[in-house]
Amino acid sequence: MVVLKNSYTIRPAEPTPSSGICISDCDQDKQITHIPLIYFYGSLPGLSFASIIETLKISLSKALVCFYPLAGRLYWTTGSSGRVALNCNSMGARLYEAESDAKIEDFGDFCPTPKLRSLVPSVDYSDPFHELPLLLVQLTKFSCGGISLGLATSHIMIDGTSFSHFMSTWAKIARGEPLDVLPFLDRTLLLARDPPAPPQFNHETFNPPPLLIGGGSDNEEERSKETTVAMLHLSKIQVEKLKHLANNVSRATNVQPYSRYEAVAGHIWRCTCKAREHKHNQITKLYLPVNFRNRMLPPLPQGYFGNAILRIAASSQSGELMTRPLGHASSKIREAVEMVTDDYVRSAIDLVKIQPDLTRFRSNHTVGSTEGPFYGNPNLVVTSWIGLPLKNVDFGWGKEIYMGPAVVAFDGKCYIFSGRDGDGSLTIAIRLQVAHLDALKEIFYKDISDWSCSKL
Repeated sequence: MVVLKNSYTIRPAEPTPSSGICISDCDQDKQITHIPLIYFYGSLPGLSFASIIETLKISLSKALVCFYPLAGRLYWTTGSSGRVALNCNSMGARLYEAESDAKIEDFGDFCPTPKLRSLVPSVDYSDPFHELPLLLVQLTKFSCGGISLGLATSHIMIDGTSFSHFMSTWAKIARGEPLDVLPFLDRTLLLARDPPAPPQFNHETFNPPPLLIGGGSDNEEERSKETTVAMLHLSKIQVEKLKHLANNVSRATNVQPYSRYEAVAGHIWRCTCKAREHKHNQITKLYLPVNFRNRMLPPLPQGYFGNAILRIAASSQSGELMTRPLGHASSKIREAVEMVTDDYVRSAIDLVKIQPDLTRFRSNHTVGSTEGPFYGNPNLVVTSWIGLPLKNVDFGWGKEIYMGPAVVAFDGKCYIFSGRDGDGSLTIAIRLQVAHLDALKEIFYKDISDWSCSKL
């Protein structure tokens, strides 16, 4: 059981600007809810829990000087239409101090269950929107002497790249080290053109996801089914085997080799189609966020702080995914990602601007939510943290022993991130309907072992 002992409001250590930060059109269609992540640290001999809390309080206050938008509050704009603005009022972040009678080993493979979720601050979205903190932190002490650091951060404010920049900066301040890259706070770089241009592409953000053949016409039937979460693990050898299968069975000689993400995501896509027992002609999409910082002309400045991601989708018939080689699924993912150019990004931002109301397009990070589009069966949403520097966050007491999601919110949602030992292995956290998850676990590994590795 987790018991909250104290809570603190952490404001910037110095006066910060009170205006001038806009919410870009690329931020406006992101989730209103917070993204929950968790870090675990082993026992810390020689350090008291009180000293750890004090270190976090002081360093967070200093970090919020350069990342001061996180100390503000969002509010609905006049006439709203689902759009928000930022008040840089230095209301501060929230830091909670908690204790638990559990031990770190009680969390097993750190599967995002409600037990794990209790280590991250919860947000009551029935409270007035303009009062909700944009950053909440919970430090929990375990009976074994270890600690966890749970974070809930507004997705309107940041994406994974900006979050990792913030965490790295906060940890450097705690260690007393100089900062190298300061956040670039000008979000006007991602405002729509004036006037917005007509859409040049078929943008997935505003297209309804495919429906399950034979399911409820409005997806209510699929949305209501019980779901659960599993952690799937791939060793470095298994990852390399998937890359080999994607690249050496059917890839054309003039096509650049598929990455481990393209291979692993393609494998997950194929396996879920099988586990869900899709009909051959079922249309299925794999949605994924693409970081476009270096796809812009010119690239966004180093340290750009905000959302610089677009959700795109790879599409195929389930029958083709299940019967053709893995490279087919990987090629579909590659085709979708390669669409994201400067022109594509500008067109997508313009399309956000001309929407009369954004509310119905937002998905939700809250388990069981019925708001927003349904991206579950027959579809997937696969987020990769492989290339993000989210790990090795050292506040002066060593690097974490584990980092991962504290919640996987809906059917078909999946995270891929590096294994605990940094040895090239990967972990997949996925939520699926209870009726399909056992089949997925079996198919996921059986398909790897059944493929010949004689050419590896």
